[in-house]
Amino acid sequence: MNEITMSDDQFYPQHVFFCTNQREEGRSCCGGFGAQAAQEHAKRRIKELGLSGPGKVRINKAGCLDRCQEGPLLVVYPAGVWYTYVDDNDIDDIIDGHLLGGQIVERLRV
Repeated sequence: MNEITMSDDQFYPQHVFFCTNQREEGRSCCGGFGAQAAQEHAKRRIKELGLSGPGKVRINKAGCLDRCQEGPLLVVYPAGVWYTYVDDNDIDDIIDGHLLGGQIVERLRV
């Protein structure tokens, strides 16, 4: 795992964007792979851990991140690390490893 460094002067030192794009024409999209539920799980877990709010972690929805073929996807800023996931266990690994532990979760990295 690679170590992540963060700045102390950011309003949200870590900002997580979940692609929740839903395409109507039936093409592959993150929204079709449970992205909404995954984002809600992450937001709930971050709140339970007391990590939400200014100076902490922000969990957001995003429109298309233009990497549909690799989805479902989320990206963590300011590190700029992209992840894919299958289920809530993967989301928990990203929260525990990256957001809490400061380590890139290589098995989920895109």
